[in-house]
Amino acid sequence: MANHKSAEKRIRANAKKRERNRYQHKTTRTHVKKLLGATKKDEAQALLKEVSAMLDKLAKKNVIHWKKAANQKSRLAKRVNAMA
Repeated sequence: MANHKSAEKRIRANAKKRERNRYQHKTTRTHVKKLLGATKKDEAQALLKEVSAMLDKLAKKNVIHWKKAANQKSRLAKRVNAMA
């Protein structure tokens, strides 16, 4: 257990940050699944823009690695462009 006030505050701050990161990561994964299930191209393109922004945000905050975000964006863009 923490012995200093600053250490106790750091524990509280880290817990808040962890909860926020988990929420944003889970929300992004849900949107990715929604995009993968989309059938209309225009709907998928709108979702792709939203999902790309979410992935960039996660990468910027180091919740996920920036190369993972780039790979996911590329894979999703390929899939959307292949739609008829």
